[in-house]
Amino acid sequence: MPRARTTETADRIRAAALELIALKGVHQVSLREIAERVGVTKPALYYHFASRDDLVRSLVQPFIDEVEAALARFGPGADPRELLGAYFDATYRHRDVTAMIMRDPSILAMVDLASAVGDWRRRMVTMLTGSDPALADVVRVQMAIGGLGDCTVVLPGAPAGPLREAVLDAACDMLRR
Repeated sequence: MPRARTTETADRIRAAALELIALKGVHQVSLREIAERVGVTKPALYYHFASRDDLVRSLVQPFIDEVEAALARFGPGADPRELLGAYFDATYRHRDVTAMIMRDPSILAMVDLASAVGDWRRRMVTMLTGSDPALADVVRVQMAIGGLGDCTVVLPGAPAGPLREAVLDAACDMLRR
């Protein structure tokens, strides 16, 4: 994937795109509308992003990179609170991207995020349950991960620190049952 130029204008384009796509959906927002919001021409937008897909990828890629880096720090037998805390931190920082995707799930296919999320979940399940877990253990981990991710988006007004603690307490309680 070609990387977008990292300039103030590219950052403004990404911010406008994220806002508009979260509001309307990726296919209901034109590149012209994004360019107008930023105050640049459509050719200027194309100078920074070759296509709509490249622009959307540039919104999602930092999220993918951060989660990958967070998970890479852990292996089998990981401390659940530390692992889930690292995952929470990454997803919380990129909750605007998650909200955009929840508004328009077609983005999952555009950037192949569904396979990345599936891979993250499989890796976390293995780290937290071992290589031959009971079905009930897999279900608990999947529910803990999913609930954690959902809380970062559905509770937008909650302060980060207390939300993090409440989410991790609930997820770890779930894993102990």
